[in-house]
Amino acid sequence: MPSSRPPRTARSRAAARPAWRSALVVCAFLAVAAVGVGAALQLPSAGAGTRVTDGFVAQPPAPARAPSSAPSVAPPPPVTPSSPAPPVLTLSDPGPAKGRGSFGYDDRPGGVLGRSGTLQRYRVAVENGSGEQVRDFGEAVQRALAGPGSWVDGGRLRLQRVGPGSGYDFTIHLATRETARRLCGAGGIDIRVGGVPYTSCRVPGKVVINLDRWRTSAPHLVAAGMTLDDYRLYVINHEVGHQLGHRHEGCPRAGRAAPVMQQQTLFLNGCRPNPWPYVGGKRYAGPSL
Repeated sequence: MPSSRPPRTARSRAAARPAWRSALVVCAFLAVAAVGVGAALQLPSAGAGTRVTDGFVAQPPAPARAPSSAPSVAPPPPVTPSSPAPPVLTLSDPGPAKGRGSFGYDDRPGGVLGRSGTLQRYRVAVENGSGEQVRDFGEAVQRALAGPGSWVDGGRLRLQRVGPGSGYDFTIHLATRETARRLCGAGGIDIRVGGVPYTSCRVPGKVVINLDRWRTSAPHLVAAGMTLDDYRLYVINHEVGHQLGHRHEGCPRAGRAAPVMQQQTLFLNGCRPNPWPYVGGKRYAGPSL
C-alpha cells in the first residue's frame, strides 16, 4: 500500500541541513568557551608561587598551620649571688731573695698631686728579676701618695712622678731583700731581723721597699686583719714620710689607730693598723720617739 507521507524533495532536504549544522557550531563554540573560562578560573597548584591577574600580583592562600606542639620551656633557675672574695692579707710566696741588682723605671710622667706647697718630684723603679711589673708598682705608689689621707692633704706639699731623663728629688725602689739590704746598708741602716733583711728603709734620695714585705706583710698585721693593699699604702707613706723629714712616732693609746710613722711592720703596741698620715682631714700623729 502506498505511504500516506508526501515524498521529500531534494529542496526540502537541502533546507534542513543548515539548521543542523548551525546547532553543531553553537555547541562547539560553547564547549570551547567553557574550556577557556575553566582555564581562566583554574587556581594554581599547591607548589605554585604568585600569579599575575589583570596586572596585580595575587598571593596564593597561606596553608593552614597545625596547632603548635612545641614543649613549654621551663624558666631558668634563680641566680644566687656569690659571696665576695675574702680580702687578701698576705701572699704565700715572698718572691726571689735576690734579683739582678739593676732597675727598670716607670717611664710615665704623672700629674701633680696636692693643691699647693713645695713640689717634689720622684721616680719609680723595680728591680729586674724581682718578678714584679714596674707599672703595677707605679700605680700602687700613685694611690698611696694621692690619698685621700696622704702627705699632700696638708696643703703644704705637692708630689709628681717623673720619667727617666727628668729632674727628680728622690726615687722609690721596689727591691729584693738582698738588694734592699745593700742599698739600705750603704746609707747606714741595718734592716735585718734575726739576720734576715726584713724591713724597708729610706736613705738620702732613696726610698727602698723590701719585696718580702711588699708581698707578705708581717704576721701580726695579718693577724690584725690588715689587708695587703693597706699594708702597701702604709709602707709607702711611712718611708716617704722619712724622705719628707718625719721621724718615728709611738702608739698614742691602746685601741687607737697607729700613726703612719709608727713602725707598724715591727709592732702595733696595742694600736690598730693605719696606712694614712691624715685621718679625717687632720694630721694624725703619736708621741715622737
